[in-house]
Amino acid sequence: HQDAISAALAGDWQRAHESVQQHDDPFSCWIHAVLHKIEGDAGNSRYWYAQTAHDYADFADPRAELEAIKKALVET
Repeated sequence: HQDAISAALAGDWQRAHESVQQHDDPFSCWIHAVLHKIEGDAGNSRYWYAQTAHDYADFADPRAELEAIKKALVET
């Protein structure tokens, strides 16, 4: 998870996607949702959000959302 977040924050979408697709858990789905939000693919993003307890509209800033995911990972 941390690798996918770090890659996304660095702007390396390919590495972030490859990393997150290796897992099938709520955090991975959340990260995947944010990646598609950043790419402007709202439909795909909403699909991945539906696999989580979060919503597309929860965060306006994807970077802040990635930081929130990073923090949530540490807290679990």
